[in-house]
Amino acid sequence: MRTAVLMTWLSFSLAAAAGAAPRPEGEKALQIYFVDVEGGQATLFVTPEGNSLLVDTGWPDNNGRDADRIVAAGKLAGVKELDFVLLTHYHMDHAGGFTQLAAQIPIQTVIDHGENRETKDGPTEKTWDDYQSLLAKEKFNRLVAKPGETLPLEGVDAKVISSDGALIEKPLSGGGGKNAGCNAAPKYPADQTENGRSLGVLFTFGKLRILDLGDLTSDKEVQLVCPVNKLGTVDIYVVSHHGSLTSNSPVFLNAIAPRVAIMDNGASKGGAPSSWDAIEKSPRLEDLWQLHYANEGGAAHNVADYFIANPLGPDAGNYLKLTAWPDGSFEVFNPRTKQTKHYSHAH
Repeated sequence: MRTAVLMTWLSFSLAAAAGAAPRPEGEKALQIYFVDVEGGQATLFVTPEGNSLLVDTGWPDNNGRDADRIVAAGKLAGVKELDFVLLTHYHMDHAGGFTQLAAQIPIQTVIDHGENRETKDGPTEKTWDDYQSLLAKEKFNRLVAKPGETLPLEGVDAKVISSDGALIEKPLSGGGGKNAGCNAAPKYPADQTENGRSLGVLFTFGKLRILDLGDLTSDKEVQLVCPVNKLGTVDIYVVSHHGSLTSNSPVFLNAIAPRVAIMDNGASKGGAPSSWDAIEKSPRLEDLWQLHYANEGGAAHNVADYFIANPLGPDAGNYLKLTAWPDGSFEVFNPRTKQTKHYSHAH
């Protein structure tokens, strides 16, 4: 963390004593629920206008566990149907829960990167086939997104950064600077799986920038920030690939320099020490939040208990909730601790 542990905990105590931080008046909020699907991804965005976009659907099977947790988060947010379900790629921890979810809540439109490219992996091919069967049966609206396009999400600008292995060609507003850190960046092998095909999006809400690249791998990350940083800095980073070692390269983290990172890891999936270090050492980081204590990391590579939704022990399915305002301020709520940390807008 960027502040001493003692001062951090003192600030928490003062905030708890004084009550919640004042919220911007007259501004409606963006809600984001980071649903615990135990090492997969399911991230629910709900705009001030009430439009909803779910990024990924978690795992299949488990008696519909992940679909249940997503629907429960939707109820907390007042969502009775999903306007959009975006599948970053077709690995089963991201798209496997789609069929079970569709049986529980109406879905209007699905967004994906196109064909499955990992045809020799059995679980991935099954996930793709199940998705195609449901598309044919239910007749959802379908969008195949390309880099540079803007998704039709009312209330938030959702710019496609990566899709099907392709990336944005021109720097975004806020990007474009030459990256001096590229000279020391290692050469990463080209990823041959669906991870490198991930459909990634930069969400801009007022002054706030939120980056979610699915499981995009380090070889693609470097192309986004070298030799020119096409993205610029972000406020909130949904940690790629659950914090796995094939993503979250230091040159990338140093370039996007998030204020807050949220890692949707499981107890035994994600949270690799190398990724954890790259995030923690990035230049503007204020806090890293984790959905789970990462067993692989041990005491040296896990954040303080306050920032973890599900600590050591049996999984309780706790989510994290982020609430944001157009002025760039936001807060993160941990339902396990029943405490909220407020972040003022960046200066």
